[in-house]
Amino acid sequence: MKLKQETRVLRRKALSSLTVATTAFNSPNDEGRVTQVLLNLQHSFEMLLKAALVQNGVQVFDKKLGRSLGFEKCLNLSTAEPAIKLTEAEAGTLRAIDAMRDDEQHWFNEVSEQLLYVYARATITLFDELLQRVFGEHLADHLPSRVLPLSVDPPRELDVLIDEEYSQIAELLKPGRRARHEARARIRTLLAMEAHVEPDAQVSAKDVDRVERGIKARQARAEVFPRLNGVTARVEGTAVNVTVHFSKKEGAPVHYVSDESVEAAGIREVDLNRKYYMPATELAQKLGLTSARSTALRRHMGIDDDARAHYVFVLGSQHISRYSDAAFTKMRDVLREIDMTAVWEGHKPLGRSRTPRTCTAPGCAATG
Repeated sequence: MKLKQETRVLRRKALSSLTVATTAFNSPNDEGRVTQVLLNLQHSFEMLLKAALVQNGVQVFDKKLGRSLGFEKCLNLSTAEPAIKLTEAEAGTLRAIDAMRDDEQHWFNEVSEQLLYVYARATITLFDELLQRVFGEHLADHLPSRVLPLSVDPPRELDVLIDEEYSQIAELLKPGRRARHEARARIRTLLAMEAHVEPDAQVSAKDVDRVERGIKARQARAEVFPRLNGVTARVEGTAVNVTVHFSKKEGAPVHYVSDESVEAAGIREVDLNRKYYMPATELAQKLGLTSARSTALRRHMGIDDDARAHYVFVLGSQHISRYSDAAFTKMRDVLREIDMTAVWEGHKPLGRSRTPRTCTAPGCAATG
């Protein structure tokens, strides 16, 4: 594959940061080790995603500010770009790493050795898969196997690790221990992991306070961290051939709230403007549909009735509809499988002309 000049530079920076992260992981010096690992893992993927986006002609600069886009925006663009095909599970892994990095860089958290290993392995697994997917290369083509994360403590089931962390936090919070700061640091790490399930969840001091109260009240882990019930990791292989994939699993129904006085949920839904940011016209443009056809597809799929995909902001007498990335992802995936012409015929406005016009979406022979 012939690489663009900017792509080549960005990919080299991604590989450099990954090398630093894995070297730090294997360092016998514990001072600053976790910080180096998290900061460089996150940076390596920001550079890799930008390299992939640039190579495929996607704009990675904010036209108004003239600055390159941040990690989260690149993540969203990569889930929408067909050549990259970043899945929701893969994006969740990177959001969790970013959330841990954010706490480590701007405050502090405590990541256990086992969790650090699982996330380091998961990111290296994903880095290798993205290199293959986008550039047709293997990580082994660039790095010797000796820099891959090793551990003398074999990886255990993720549920077991989370339960161990929860028990450890409970011990640290017992009266007389004087280890509240370490307990809260570990709480922040578990809260960051909930980014696997909810992209817009943010860790705040109020969230940590609520979790601390729940643990002191001897609530079960599933009550205090409900979203972690939906996260699992598949560990395969041995030694340097270990691969780790995070994914979602079906868990018990969870009720999320915005009321800070409610103790049940570990993380609240936050910043609706950030989550539901797309007007209907922008959603249609991203899908390659006209507004009319996009409306027909939304009706066909019931997108406007899906609370994860659609929200109506009420400003006085105005009712403003906005859509999330979940709406785009669901509609994009369905477009690959359905007959859009049939959807249009079934949901177009009465009296609408059948005169065909240009359509750029997959499975779409005409546009209304």
